[in-house]
This record gives sequence, C-alpha cells and structure tokens, in this order.
Amino acid sequence: MVAIRWKRPIAAVACAAWMLLSAGCLYPQDQTPGNQASSRGAVAAVQDAVDRYQEATGVLPIQSAEQSVPLYEKFKIDFAKMKRTGYVESVPKLAFENGGSYLFLIIDEETKPAVKLLDVAAYQGIASVQQQVDAYRKRNGNTIPAAAEADPGFHYVDFDKLGMKQPKLNSVYSHRPLELMVDQAGRVYADYRIDIADAMKKKPAESTDGEDLRRRLIDASDFVPVKSPVYREVDGMPQAVLDAP
Repeated sequence: MVAIRWKRPIAAVACAAWMLLSAGCLYPQDQTPGNQASSRGAVAAVQDAVDRYQEATGVLPIQSAEQSVPLYEKFKIDFAKMKRTGYVESVPKLAFENGGSYLFLIIDEETKPAVKLLDVAAYQGIASVQQQVDAYRKRNGNTIPAAAEADPGFHYVDFDKLGMKQPKLNSVYSHRPLELMVDQAGRVYADYRIDIADAMKKKPAESTDGEDLRRRLIDASDFVPVKSPVYREVDGMPQAVLDAP
C-alpha cells in the first residue's frame, strides 16, 4: 500500500472516506495483528501470573523506569524476577528477552494492571529515525526535516532531507504502513490516525473531554501504540496534539 501523506483539510476528508469504506476491517477475527492467536494466549497466561504475583506480594513484577519514559512504554515486565520466584516457568517465546518480537508491558498499574505488547521492530525503527533527525537538526540549526503538515504542530518526516529511505514499518493494528511525524521539538512519532479512525468507526462512542483516543486502540487489542502522540477528537476526527505523551 502506498504511504499516505495528508494535508489538512484533505486529511479529514480522506480519513472520513476511509472510515466509511473500512467498517469492520479492524482486527478481523482470524487476522488479528501479527496472527495473534498465540499472542492472545501468551498475554492471558502472563496476565494470570502477574495477578497472582501482585496478590501474593502486593507489588507488580516490573522493571523500574524513569519518569520521562512515555506512558505506553514505561513498565516492562521483569520476567527474570517472575521466573526466579516461580510465577512463570519460562519466558514466553514472543518476548524480546527470549528472541521474540514484543516487549511485555503493564499499563494502568495503579488501577487495574493489564498486560500489553510493544512491537519492538516499530520501536527500534522509529528510534533509528530519531537519531537521524537529531543529527539533521544539529547540522541545520535545529531545523526539522519537515514534509507536509500532518496536524497543527506536526509534519511528516522528509526522508529525502535525511538522505535515507523511509523504513518499512507496519501498524500492529491494521498491518498498514506507518507514517512517521516530527513535532516542532524534533521528536519523532508514528501516526496512528487511520487506526484510531477505524476503531472509532468499529465501536462508536462519544469521546469525553480530554480523552486520549489512543485508548481506543489499547482497549480493542493486546498492543500499545509505539512512539505515539496523544490524539484528541477534533470535528469528529482523531487529531494528534502537542500534549504530554
């Protein structure tokens, strides 16, 4: 599929058309992200182990993280600790620590801890682009390598300016190519606009004031949106906003 580079208001029109055409296409029953019959089982098994660990110890089996780590990348499960204390027999095959493609995380740690997966390939790919953007800004007086505007305060990354090819990264939610954006401070993000629009179409619900629409993706899947900005509903459509990640 050809990568999409939108300008507003074209973005809103295109996204609306996509929502009309794509009803029911998010997470098909037999084609969940990454063919995830195995991931659902692994997440369920780890969730059970985490629940038992917390009930017995009063704490969560997570690695410490700095405050600056983004919300949906923060609390990695400490499998070494869980294995040492007998709550898991082995590290799941899907886990990055065991050669797999995902990091197992815990979100909602203070309310109802839930096990989710982070796509390592996307994480590493975006981190590599971030390095190139940082180098570009250093050479060009903090100018960002900006292509078309994605949303106010965000532009798609101009890979020609970086002298590199756009990395082939796909969304875990839909398998579509991930577009990468850069904000005014030079931070690189993945654009989950279409995936969020799909989720809103598949399960309509009026957004609440200040709702971060990334939650629609998380509640509908076992995955967190890697390196993502906050999204709010603006004129009925998801829009990236300059907000705390």
